[in-house]
Amino acid sequence: MSLSFEQVTAIYKKRWTVEQYHKEVKQITSFGKSPTKTVKTQSNHFYLSIMAYSKVEILKIRTKSNAFALKDRIYYNALKNAMKQINELSTNKYQNVA
Repeated sequence: MSLSFEQVTAIYKKRWTVEQYHKEVKQITSFGKSPTKTVKTQSNHFYLSIMAYSKVEILKIRTKSNAFALKDRIYYNALKNAMKQINELSTNKYQNVA
């Protein structure tokens, strides 16, 4: 109760950056949706989530974009490529194979 307004504000700013970090790690890398059961797979998922987050942070700086816009762009391109492959497999040259 003895802290000044400036001290409380400084503490909250630090706390807020940690909250933003946790939100992005969980939502961008799907960290919270890990289906892992063993310590080894949980450790691997944790490590890869942090690596993915680090890569997104680098891309944010390079593209001057935010993490959620990057995630949307990546998903859009992945879906677009998947649909392209599905259409290629659906062409006539593959219909005669049984």
